[in-house]
Amino acid sequence: MSTNFFPSPQTHTFIAYVEDQPGVLNRVTSLFRRRGYNIVSLNVGRTNQDGVSRMTMVVEADDDKAVRIEANLYKMVNVLSVEDITHKSNVSRDLVLIKVKAGPEKRPEILQLCEVFRARFIDVHPETLIVEVTGTQDKIEGLVAMLAPFGILEMVQTGTIAMTRGGKGEAADAVNPAPNLKPIVAA
Repeated sequence: MSTNFFPSPQTHTFIAYVEDQPGVLNRVTSLFRRRGYNIVSLNVGRTNQDGVSRMTMVVEADDDKAVRIEANLYKMVNVLSVEDITHKSNVSRDLVLIKVKAGPEKRPEILQLCEVFRARFIDVHPETLIVEVTGTQDKIEGLVAMLAPFGILEMVQTGTIAMTRGGKGEAADAVNPAPNLKPIVAA
């Protein structure tokens, strides 16, 4: 018998390529605020193409809302392309840093536990360790649950980043010109 009375909200993962200009992030997040959409995760970073940034957004939305979100994003001037990768085969990862109490007597147990989660130690102090782990949200939550009894002192997590499996994603393909095409030069 399930004791979960509140089903977890459905989420959609969007990839958007945007012009790398001041104010673009603010305009995109304002769109979500005005429409009342909850952003679960947001990550923005540069791409391999000058002047283009890539946003990965995980948003609480059913399929109908997701279609509206994608349409609204496309209407924005600085948005170059958008792709909802929720129902496509993809790889997604988050990164988390966890500072945990780790006196000499508990350190071997924490080290062994972190091996199971393929976590790395990036800082060692006489009474604490900082652990880095990359993975899915489930993996991160699992490690946090196992480290909690030792005493988590601080924790920080990035937003999700994601890519479709296989060839170039639709949004990336819409932004990057085909490699064999020559640019058109106006006379």
